Amino acid sequence: MIKGKFPALAAAVALALAGATAYGEGNGEGDPVKGEKIFKKCSICHTIEPDKKKPLGPNLLGVTGRQAGTADFKYSDAMIAAGEKGLVWDQENIAEYVADPRAFLREYLDDEKARTKMSFKLKKEQDRKDVAAYLESLSEDPESLSEE
Repeated sequence: MIKGKFPALAAAVALALAGATAYGEGNGEGDPVKGEKIFKKCSICHTIEPDKKKPLGPNLLGVTGRQAGTADFKYSDAMIAAGEKGLVWDQENIAEYVADPRAFLREYLDDEKARTKMSFKLKKEQDRKDVAAYLESLSEDPESLSEE
């Protein structure tokens, strides 16, 4: 009888849609799994390995919850000033920062001369959210790093 198949079909469709929107574009949140792949663009300058450094950017392991400009790196004066003013990294402001680092700092500090050493920009909004979610997932549990 057809009547018995529709509830099962409706449940399957609902589950599929829920899975598709659990992260990402459906609800405005980032997907840390996708963010891990996108982070490869960032890994030219940044690392997420404990006790490792790269000359062009700070280590981003544990960045969420960290005061800006305080990791073991030679930051711009503006980034240090932003941290002193109270900037603490979270998913939202990481995503905003990587859209346009200079504009972010200039707005945050209300200083049109503020500069950052980071010139790279992630253009796609969802990519920014995904990378921010990935970095936050590392801050929550550094042991969660996947090995490839």
